[in-house]
Amino acid sequence: MGITQKEWDRLQKACDWPSPDGEITRLDQSTSPVHTTFSVEGLNGTYKVGDTIRVTITARDHNNTVKSYGGDFFRAKLLNLTLKAGVYGEVVDHRNGTYTVDFLLPWQGQAQADVFLIISSEGVHVLNKYFESKPHIRYHGYFEGPGPNGVKIVEKVECNVKWGSAQGLWSKANCCCEYEDVPTGSVWQCERPQNLSCDYWVYHQHGEHQFPATPFERQLFSRKLTNVGIAGEKHIINVLSNAAGIGEPERCRRGLSTPVPAGFYFKDVWKSFVCNTRRFNSQQRTSCLSNKIVHFLGDSTTRQYFEFFQRNVPGLKRMNLNTHHKNGPLMAVELKNNIIIHWRTHGFPLRFPKMPARDLHYITTEMDYIAGGLETVVVFTFSAHMTLHPLTLYIHRVAKIREAVLRLLTRAPETVIIIKSGNTGLTAMEFGNEWYSRQLNTVMREMFSDIDNVIYMDVWQMTSCHYTPVNIHPINVIISNEIDMILSFVCPS
Repeated sequence: MGITQKEWDRLQKACDWPSPDGEITRLDQSTSPVHTTFSVEGLNGTYKVGDTIRVTITARDHNNTVKSYGGDFFRAKLLNLTLKAGVYGEVVDHRNGTYTVDFLLPWQGQAQADVFLIISSEGVHVLNKYFESKPHIRYHGYFEGPGPNGVKIVEKVECNVKWGSAQGLWSKANCCCEYEDVPTGSVWQCERPQNLSCDYWVYHQHGEHQFPATPFERQLFSRKLTNVGIAGEKHIINVLSNAAGIGEPERCRRGLSTPVPAGFYFKDVWKSFVCNTRRFNSQQRTSCLSNKIVHFLGDSTTRQYFEFFQRNVPGLKRMNLNTHHKNGPLMAVELKNNIIIHWRTHGFPLRFPKMPARDLHYITTEMDYIAGGLETVVVFTFSAHMTLHPLTLYIHRVAKIREAVLRLLTRAPETVIIIKSGNTGLTAMEFGNEWYSRQLNTVMREMFSDIDNVIYMDVWQMTSCHYTPVNIHPINVIISNEIDMILSFVCPS
């Protein structure tokens, strides 16, 4: 994986998750979103801005029996729909069937708790059981070349990553075409076509989901048992003003830690506790981006940033690179103020529609070609498309990205490098799941925790506590607040 034993031990500790006490053989033994409840402590008290309030979650099975172990994955937030306000709450697992959430009360007015059971402890146990075995998705490769009498041949084959116990997806000897990215040591392999050589590989495409769970285990991920709101005390929490306030965050800079909560929404504006974020209008965005080269690397969630700038920076025009607007790569320029913005997906594995294989560059390789400097901004994410692959593979890839980041900072220490966490909202099993996304975020945050010259932007909290339904592709108002966060680090007040 490219890490030390000490770091591996640290990552295992950070990702540790409770499991059921014994083997679960009946669905009624699993956590029931119907019978699981939450309560708010001290509702008769008087609260001021800056106080905290505790919510206790009690998990029960389908027989309404309190669970004796932990491991359920919940999402919790406080909301006020009228004020368009929301704040994230971190769930603490006491490993005995009870959970607590200590919510900060950051706004004056009313608030209500909102708790969802995302995946039961039994479901998480199944995910842990299978996720290191092999990828849970197939991909397709298209080989195109000349055939007899000059007729073009097109052959579609299965492809996947070569890693660990998943090496050699086909049992035949000399089965595969292998494509190695030398800087990272990553190997992508495709089943050898019958008529064409490996040199004729042209296109990549996502394939079919192949989660290897048993029929019983699949029941744990049914729509009625996952991502379901649970019943609880819906009493209004009244919060009074507080002359002392909740403090003023410092100027945005590198090396700042991310507290819980990292901020809150109020009237649809993100109020960060990390640093003093600004609101940027179109003229201020243009001024901040003047003479800048911005590289967005990753997936469709960073493409949303590119699309936002395309809509909201006057004069910024997308160049015609003869690529699909969803697959990229994409480039936009604004000549008057010398603004250049790039977006490119990360390398394999990638669940995208059919696209040229040569357009997929590993983040590590792409970063090694960035000169960097005072006018260079790099924003990358690496999460959503790894949720159907082993955690050890993810650690290996993040380790290689970290090496590339350190090389870039060595040759150009003024470069602004922002790591965007994964979003909430992966609720359909064919695309991964939110619990595993959280584990990937934990790995990324831990592996960059000792590097002060990078910025970790926790959009997990920003996407999970908004009052609208969570979505892997957040609505524009959330994207706008994320852009303001990015620009606040590029052009701090």
